[in-house]
Amino acid sequence: MPDDQQAGLSGLGRRTIDSLRAGVVVLDADDQPVLVNPAARAMGLLRTGTTPGSMAAHPLIRTLAGQVRRTGVRREIELDLPRGRHNVGPDPLGVHLRAMGIGGGHVAVEAVDVTESHRLARVRRDFVANVSHELKTPIGALQLLAEALLDATEPAGPSIAGAAGPTDADRSADVAAARRFAERIQHESTRLGRLVQELLELTRLQGAEPQPAPEPVAVDWVVAEVLDRTRTTAAARRVAVAVAGERGLTVYGNDNQIATAVANLVENAIIYSGEDTTVTVTVGSGDEHVQIAVADQGIGIAPTDVDRIFERFYRADQARSRSTGGTGLGLAIVKHIASNHGGRVEVSSTLGGGSTFTLRLPARPPDDLAATLQSAEIEAGPAELRQV
Repeated sequence: MPDDQQAGLSGLGRRTIDSLRAGVVVLDADDQPVLVNPAARAMGLLRTGTTPGSMAAHPLIRTLAGQVRRTGVRREIELDLPRGRHNVGPDPLGVHLRAMGIGGGHVAVEAVDVTESHRLARVRRDFVANVSHELKTPIGALQLLAEALLDATEPAGPSIAGAAGPTDADRSADVAAARRFAERIQHESTRLGRLVQELLELTRLQGAEPQPAPEPVAVDWVVAEVLDRTRTTAAARRVAVAVAGERGLTVYGNDNQIATAVANLVENAIIYSGEDTTVTVTVGSGDEHVQIAVADQGIGIAPTDVDRIFERFYRADQARSRSTGGTGLGLAIVKHIASNHGGRVEVSSTLGGGSTFTLRLPARPPDDLAATLQSAEIEAGPAELRQV
């Protein structure tokens, strides 16, 4: 191959390596870096050398390279690196290192940023732990209540030495106790069933399955449907639900999902409101969106909890939410429904002064770009199109 072609190929190869998102470091036989791409520098894989102006590889990279030279076997490790000025973030930088010999004592090291995958793994672990905790509470209660119910309904044994048998009062007390336990079993089993149902709904909303094609949805119908769904809960807690704002507005999406999102907001407002208070649903329009605001006169949310209120199973008031039958998934479902519809949900709250949750949904059909992407996906076959 002519020298000019080799030079061109070398330049192309270097530009290719420089464009990689993974860090690449090549060390010579003396552990001196002879090739370093920008990603590796951003990860902090180089340190200032012993002589002015020189650079040295991270000590762990040199150790890894030495092991590869001694054994001739490719090695892989993961480590956490402190953040630098080029890669700021709340957590240490997780890096997966893969080192292999490339001849002449040279070792190539590839570094892949796994910080995000580690964060997602931690989220999954927390999710499993929270699910286990949420299921453990009602299941344990059901077991204890079932045992108590069996004890309350167990027939009395034969009388001994003429002792009197159970009186009518005793039997009446047993029946009352059995009924009380049965009501608790019904309450816990209902909560458990709702938890499973909402967990499945949230999983479906977060899945890769395509969402139903957006259709025009009358906001008046949504509000009427929500009032019907929440009427029993509101009456039981002596909370009035009022409707205000504009009428005759239309949003685009799936009618059942939108009604579910608004119903979750209204139920949440009812649960955290005191007796003889009012929850107000206000409908308005603007900025190509329709907004549905749900305001309560409840206990409010502390500033430290506002940023996490839409996380799965996160509760600002654990005891109150469980005592009212809450699952901790309602607001997470609202967030995902809003996102899937190209909208968003916001919250403003004052501790002790109530909260207002505002759902904003598109007031017009999807634009031509979305339709073009959908057509391209159909023509190209199964593929996942994501905004980046």
